Amino acid sequence: MPVESGSSAASRQAKQKRKSHSLSIRRTNSTEQERAGLQREILEGQDSKLPLPLRTNLLDLFGQIEREFENLYIENIELRREIETLNDRLTAEGQTFDGGDMTKGALKAKASHSTSQLSQKLKTTYKASTSKIVSSFKATTSRAVCQLVKEYVGHRDGIWDLSVTRTLPVVLGTASADHSAMLWSIETGKCLLKYVGHAGSVNSIKFHPTEQMALTASGDQTAHIWRFMVQLPAPQSVADITQTPCDDDVDFSDKDEADGDGDGPNECPSVRTAATTLRSHQGVVIAADWLVGGKQAVTASWDRTANLYDVETSELVHSLTGHDQELTHCCTHPTQRLVVTSSRDTTFRLWDFRDPSIHSVNVFQGHTDTVTSAVFTVGDNVVSGSDDRTVKVWDLKNMRSPIATIRTDSAVNRISVSVNQRIIALPHDNRQVRLFDMSGVRLARLPRSNRQGHRRMVCCSTWCEDNPSCNLFSCGFDRQAIGWNINIPALLQEK
Repeated sequence: MPVESGSSAASRQAKQKRKSHSLSIRRTNSTEQERAGLQREILEGQDSKLPLPLRTNLLDLFGQIEREFENLYIENIELRREIETLNDRLTAEGQTFDGGDMTKGALKAKASHSTSQLSQKLKTTYKASTSKIVSSFKATTSRAVCQLVKEYVGHRDGIWDLSVTRTLPVVLGTASADHSAMLWSIETGKCLLKYVGHAGSVNSIKFHPTEQMALTASGDQTAHIWRFMVQLPAPQSVADITQTPCDDDVDFSDKDEADGDGDGPNECPSVRTAATTLRSHQGVVIAADWLVGGKQAVTASWDRTANLYDVETSELVHSLTGHDQELTHCCTHPTQRLVVTSSRDTTFRLWDFRDPSIHSVNVFQGHTDTVTSAVFTVGDNVVSGSDDRTVKVWDLKNMRSPIATIRTDSAVNRISVSVNQRIIALPHDNRQVRLFDMSGVRLARLPRSNRQGHRRMVCCSTWCEDNPSCNLFSCGFDRQAIGWNINIPALLQEK
């Protein structure tokens, strides 16, 4: 009796498989019209409040589901046949496969794949809700208390930056898109001085470490150094404000956005001429800062460079090149000749000027979107914030990878770190301000309701821990700066 070869048997099985598959396709296609007619009969014979097009669409969807299961059933039958054939060939060797178990395994694998996809979607959809639920179970025995103390209203456009003087008298400075910078009394909220020497948006303001001088950067492609003399008004009695626990979740209605228009600040002296003008940039100067000692200043620009200037002569000392896109911020170390620049190229760079003969640079690529700011702490850390909704804490001694990563739900703007408590204040695009410690643990969120808080994007934050009334300030594109009193219990910081 002739024996069929393995190749001919395999070809015969393949032909039978194709034949059965084509028959099933023809059978499926041939029944489409019958199913459509059956659907119409069912629709006409049933009473339902659903519109006819909706019912037709539902039946069509269920029909597609039925066809998918039918195809799976046919494939299951074919798989069983192949298993039986394989068992026949291996019987002589004493080996068999449990067809039922293999079929179950195959179906289980498909089910497992679908389940994993559904699980991933559920995780993505409910991640934010889960985070809120989990955070609500945190210990509440020692809660941070955040109190809005004073609002500083007077600019006619958004406020990009703010800073506090390092010398007496202690005043608040703001830089605005309305082409002006203002100095404010922290206690009374009164405008003390207005600088109007720029021809473009004032993008940053920083005060000299020992003298009454301010450094402002502008969209007019320059940075100005100007002197000021202010006299603080007599302190006024401030009405008692109820202390509000942080994490107030009450939201705003945008109908209040026009409240900040006002008539501007009270009449205050103005300065129109800069003592020194720092030029040489070919684009918007987005930020500027003093190096330790105050004899040099650094500027960051949209022309992709940062410049180091001699303050006394206003001469360009170094042009710091290397970023591939526009710079967004620059910051200097409080005690060492170090500069950090951030850019839209998703990197920030550390420039070392401690050796007068040579300056070195290190590039850090820890973010996936624009690095909006990178700042030094009093210790040996750098904290960077980004539009990728993360904030990362780095160790200057080993900056290969961050020592802490903070993940948020909104882009982060110009951050600040308190000197004494080492608390990071994060201003967000979503109008929130959140507080974290250096290990990435969330401490608080500043209250925001229809009565207090920012109504638009929060652009910047800065600390002033020596002031007994306000120790944190924030500003935003709602044209106002806000002074806060933040009380973080030591027990909460240790958690």
